[in-house]
Amino acid sequence: MNRRDFLKRSGLISLGGILLPSVLVPSCRKETLLQDVSFSGKVIVIGAGASGLYAGYILKSKGIDYNILEATSTHGGRMGKLTGFADYIIDTGAQWMHGNNSILADLVRSTGTTITRDDSELTYWFNNQLVSELPSDPFIFEGQNLPDISFKDYAHQQGLDSRFDNIVEAIAGDQGASATALSAYWNSKDEENWVSGDEDYKFRSSYFDLINDHIASHVADRITYNCPVTEIDYGGDRITVRDGNGGEWICDKLIITVPVSILKMNAITFTPALPVEKTAAISRFGMGPGMKVFLKFSSAFYNAVTYGGSVCGAYADDTLGKITSDHVLLAFVMGDQAAALNALGNDTAITNALLQELDTMYGGQATATFINSSVHNYTNMPFIQGAYSYSTIGMDNARNIASQPVNNKLYFAGEAMNTNGHHQTVHGAVEAGYNAVISMLSALDQ
Repeated sequence: MNRRDFLKRSGLISLGGILLPSVLVPSCRKETLLQDVSFSGKVIVIGAGASGLYAGYILKSKGIDYNILEATSTHGGRMGKLTGFADYIIDTGAQWMHGNNSILADLVRSTGTTITRDDSELTYWFNNQLVSELPSDPFIFEGQNLPDISFKDYAHQQGLDSRFDNIVEAIAGDQGASATALSAYWNSKDEENWVSGDEDYKFRSSYFDLINDHIASHVADRITYNCPVTEIDYGGDRITVRDGNGGEWICDKLIITVPVSILKMNAITFTPALPVEKTAAISRFGMGPGMKVFLKFSSAFYNAVTYGGSVCGAYADDTLGKITSDHVLLAFVMGDQAAALNALGNDTAITNALLQELDTMYGGQATATFINSSVHNYTNMPFIQGAYSYSTIGMDNARNIASQPVNNKLYFAGEAMNTNGHHQTVHGAVEAGYNAVISMLSALDQ
């Protein structure tokens, strides 16, 4: 499933193209300039997702004292894996590596990790039938002069009638959003900065294992689990971090990598309050509902990728690149469609709704061959509460403002704080974690 088929670019530049030695420290120019920077203080990283793990890794490589505080009982954030459901490992969170020009792509190469390029052909559920071609091109959301209106409104403006609505919903869903909420203009501006490459890849083992084995394993002894941060007091010479267990942590610098949904809902109290400009910027981020449902069947009656369902915008064969004899279909559900399924109240009802839609598409074959399902609903996870960040109508420069440090004490990372177009991705989260550490060290060097 190539999420950027409609956006082909050349002249790629980024942190990619670097070699990752065993210490996994990028040999790019910034890191070279900061080799002699020393810091004897304490750093705390909030969140053990990909961004926080990589920030901890870089801190360790610099010999800096640090701890990672994780709200849940495991690391990985919006990454995870499922074993026992099928005869292969299933990535329940991030599954595709997007592009081959990034820190993580270099890690894949340096470790010999097996990946498979995903060139799956799209099939569309259009006008109540499965078709391989559409009467008009729905991938119209690129260019310099798109208006700051929703994907759905722009599609209608460009002559795509209501028959295309669910396909447009699937395209917006790939960005973690509803077609009524995602800005055509600001999303296209985000795409202009995308430099990691257009190819998508699936892992023979799992994306989670790549991060776990080669990054998390190096910082595992510094992670404190089940430690949700509730208060941050940065008004004094040092920073006091309080957690929901009554614990207190003292540090000199703080790297915050929690999902932007947690910042939006003010789940963490800041003293003094964050600057008004920053909180206003954070409020403009979108982060909607999202879930993945894995459906196991006795036969593969379905197409490789299908866009356009009214219950689920995108279905994809999950077994691409795997060594397996099982048949597993992924229902990738975002935005309003995820909210509607979530409202059904339980996994059985969610599964049945998806099976009914697949029965309509494939003449009853879904129910007839169904074996089992596994629902992973990120909307209901208390320390995530959604899919990933997207640019809303009126987004403007919110991402740049939100990602700026505060008082050279608080540094912000995570996928939402990636400002070079790679938000919504694991490699973007890793880049943001790296950039937060470099920003911190750069301030020491001034």
